[in-house]
Amino acid sequence: MKNKTLALRIFSVAFTVILAVIDQLTKMLAVSFIKPEGSIPLIKFGDTEWLNFTYCENTGMSFSMLEGQRAILIAVPVLLIIGVEWYIFSGRLKRTDLMIALAALAGGGLGNLIDRVFLGYVVDFIDVRIINFAIFNFADICAVCGGIYFGVVMLIDEIKEDRKKKSGSSAPTETGSDEQNA
Repeated sequence: MKNKTLALRIFSVAFTVILAVIDQLTKMLAVSFIKPEGSIPLIKFGDTEWLNFTYCENTGMSFSMLEGQRAILIAVPVLLIIGVEWYIFSGRLKRTDLMIALAALAGGGLGNLIDRVFLGYVVDFIDVRIINFAIFNFADICAVCGGIYFGVVMLIDEIKEDRKKKSGSSAPTETGSDEQNA
């Protein structure tokens, strides 16, 4: 069991790195093929463009928040990545799905961090025009999906735990079961 847990932790770090590499590859493609064009329509119905690839150099966060605040935009992801990896390796996190969700969050943070450190901006290129949304990238997708999944699962688990407490159900915990069997 201990080897399986260690393997999952190592996998989560590898997954973080793999997602950051995929992000960097997509950004290299964006620089090579989209930047010279400016914008490439992907999905269009009539005169309405729904989805484009549009090259953008973003010095802020989503919706240009903290624009030009490079130190903060580097420090926060560094702390987040360190915190996530520490949490995964601390042994407190037992669920595989949550390890993967946090690895996705860290992978997205790492992908954008690489841009900020080496370029001074983040390369964005996914342009969803039908809802007038901010232009984003693969790293953003990873971070948002990982963060949302983690948060929703933690919320659901908390609600379940509260319901269990309110109903008076006192199912034995893993520790309780072990103590009873000892």
